[in-house]
Amino acid sequence: MIFIIAPPSPLIANLHTDFLTATIIAGLVAAFGAFIIGFPVLRLSGDYLAIASLGFSEVLRILALNLQSVTNGSLGLKGLPNYTNIWWSWGWLFVTIVFIVSLVKSSYGRALLAIRDNSIAAEAMGINVFKHTLLSFVISGFFAGISGALYAHWLTTIDPRITTFGPILTYYVLIMVVLGGLGSISGSVVGAIIFAFLMEWLRAFEQPFTLFGRQFPAIQGMRMLVLSVLFVVTMIVWKRGIFGRSELTWEGIINFFKRIGLRRSGEK
Repeated sequence: MIFIIAPPSPLIANLHTDFLTATIIAGLVAAFGAFIIGFPVLRLSGDYLAIASLGFSEVLRILALNLQSVTNGSLGLKGLPNYTNIWWSWGWLFVTIVFIVSLVKSSYGRALLAIRDNSIAAEAMGINVFKHTLLSFVISGFFAGISGALYAHWLTTIDPRITTFGPILTYYVLIMVVLGGLGSISGSVVGAIIFAFLMEWLRAFEQPFTLFGRQFPAIQGMRMLVLSVLFVVTMIVWKRGIFGRSELTWEGIINFFKRIGLRRSGEK
């Protein structure tokens, strides 16, 4: 790893471990940070919760810029090994899905579903809403830390000034979840696939192109414009996303194609 201007602290400089262990440690550190932030923030609700969360994220960014001996300041950490590949990405995706599915089917998951449907009724039934919400926040922080470790070893750098580590990445994740379906695990995966496909397909619109024999210049930001419109349309047409709270199952896929076959046979 390459450090510029200021050397790192001895603790960071002399710390060497394998990629899997480092990734898990990143998840645990993020989970601890989520606990520290979530303990006061989750006592708020509505707009106040969103504002406080964004405020803490900005505080962390400023700390990363100023802790020169640990983060190398605005220059960041360069030269990270390029460990992240398709196998690590798909492997962690599989682990995440299995964990979340098992979590939802557990008693803790059922308590979370009750809180999602009606937090007041859930609390009246004896469910500790704050404790369950905080624990879910910590779990989310753990997997966010895993994602950050994978992403950093894909970019081979960690820089607080990189916009993809800023709010824009949060919006990307939000679009994926809302597009696929709020409350649907498989819907979130499908939403991420659709989002990734559109991001690559719409890349051509940010390059000079010809349409009906007329030359058009490159339009920077066109991808985000189209995705934002898609996000708004999805919220209007499907308030809970494409899948809503339903899950993608083999039975559902078979029934879908059966309905298409029945429609075609009826038209004939």
